[in-house]
Amino acid sequence: MTGTVTRTPLRVGLVGYGLAGSVFHAPLIAATEGLALDTIVTSNPERQEQARTEFPDVRFAASPDELWERADELDLIVIASPNKTHVPIATAALKAGLPVVVDKPIAGTAAEARELAALAEERGLLLSVFQNRRWDNDFLTVRKLIADGELGDVLRFESRFERWRPQLKGGWRESGDPQEIGGLLYDLGSHVVDQALTLFGPVVRVYAEADVRRPGAETDDDTFIALTHTNGVRSHLHVSAVTAQLGPRFRVLGSTAGYVKYGLDPQEAALRDGRRPDADASWGVEPESLWGRVGAGESPLTGGGRPVETVPGDYPAYYAAIATALREGTAPPVTALEAAATLDVLEAARRSAREGITVEVSA
Repeated sequence: MTGTVTRTPLRVGLVGYGLAGSVFHAPLIAATEGLALDTIVTSNPERQEQARTEFPDVRFAASPDELWERADELDLIVIASPNKTHVPIATAALKAGLPVVVDKPIAGTAAEARELAALAEERGLLLSVFQNRRWDNDFLTVRKLIADGELGDVLRFESRFERWRPQLKGGWRESGDPQEIGGLLYDLGSHVVDQALTLFGPVVRVYAEADVRRPGAETDDDTFIALTHTNGVRSHLHVSAVTAQLGPRFRVLGSTAGYVKYGLDPQEAALRDGRRPDADASWGVEPESLWGRVGAGESPLTGGGRPVETVPGDYPAYYAAIATALREGTAPPVTALEAAATLDVLEAARRSAREGITVEVSA
């Protein structure tokens, strides 16, 4: 009689337990079959206590250096610390012989991202970037509509990641220090640009406007990016913290029909509320009242077009693919070179906004 083979879980060291570490990475790692959250790097006693409440068996380290000292006890490092630490910590992890997942943006420049990719290839190690918004419900729906030919040839892709946050929250994300890699261009912009490149491929031209709107703000909080893709599609991307009336999350205009979708994917809110994908049979499912609509020549706000069921969001798919890549040697779900291509666009957008010009991007 043949029994089921039980594999020892891959042990994960998580660097950082702020917003990214506590809301996204730790819960998703813990919910993934074949992965075990082994160690969290944080010297903050309150964050240690918070983590211990949910993950009673987790170990703690005060600094990433403690992980390199016992690299043979770990199978993966996840970096969810502030942006400016991504490159040095990822470099140290790879040199210690450990595969790495880095939260976006992987680096401040495309050149740094490519250097990390080269180091990972040289060492024969996995290096991936956490671009969870590829598994948003609305994005998965757009991909399906395009693949099924529901819109014809896409002409223009409009994407908005807008918020109404007129008061500053403080912290490194709003710092004007270039070393912090703060501001919305590199924060939410990393998501919307990655989504556009995933859907429509490389770009040849970038135009951007980046403004600092809130009193006391030090870095961009209201930014627009226009991309001309090699295939002729135009992407218009908005990221903002000062949008008093929110626009549609997506408006995709094709040669035969368009798709309009309001509202954000529910997974982040669910994670913040303490819900967990491995204990929620309805994870990522959206009520019919929030479905987008497909039509031509009609306004969805007055009931025009037909409702299209939203594909359930699936953040757990990212770490499931990471576990498979580590065990079977397959490609990771998001590569460092894809992240570098996104940074090429973000760097061009920053230059465009600063100089008031349109920037040509090399293929």
